[in-house]
Amino acid sequence: MVEVIFFDLDGTLVDHRSAVWEAIGSIVRAAPGAAAPPEELSALWWTLEGRHMREYLAGECSFAEHHRRRVRSFLPMLGEPVPESPDLLDAWIAERYLGVFEESWRCYPDVRPCLESLARLPEGPRLAVLTNGDPGQQRAKLARFGLLDFFEAVLTPSELGAAKPAAYAAACRALGTDPAHAVNVGDMLDSDVNAAARAGLTGIWLDRGIDFVTGGPSPAADGTVLRIERLTDLPAQLARTSA
Repeated sequence: MVEVIFFDLDGTLVDHRSAVWEAIGSIVRAAPGAAAPPEELSALWWTLEGRHMREYLAGECSFAEHHRRRVRSFLPMLGEPVPESPDLLDAWIAERYLGVFEESWRCYPDVRPCLESLARLPEGPRLAVLTNGDPGQQRAKLARFGLLDFFEAVLTPSELGAAKPAAYAAACRALGTDPAHAVNVGDMLDSDVNAAARAGLTGIWLDRGIDFVTGGPSPAADGTVLRIERLTDLPAQLARTSA
């Protein structure tokens, strides 16, 4: 019996990758002194995001500092000086990047129909978001699209004291459920599905046809992986899983 469903957020509920590309694209296209073509600079920003996000998740820096580290590495490639003051770096992020990034958030069209279907189930499972992102920013995304009320909790490393994959066990403890009775749904095969399974949960892969990290085709999965192509397929998959 499934008691709790955890949903990843970026790439699962909200199209984070496209929002990043839109925001950084607007910056690099307007940089006359750039040291590389716009497409190379956009790819560099994405690489820096991954690198410094891992440092934040490892507890090596704050969320704000992970942004600053990204900008310190990126500004020379734009042909711009690097401010020494953290306040000036924060201002660059706020004024040049975050506004367009936040305006570019898009909720996938299959999200609300899925959540509404699950809410109509008699004695249906409890729902929660489990994300490695910043708590304020992630809740803002859910609030933007009117999704917060569907979820009992929004769990991040700030609340749990751990990021994925250690967060799976911590999330189950926080919601008072056994991992054997919990499902994790996400778009990343290794960190959302395989890692969840290693923690004792049932992992369900939302294969949106793109690799979140590379932007290329989806990775290959063996036949044991529970896979859906749309979130609206989730209720039927849960019924098969519970049968």
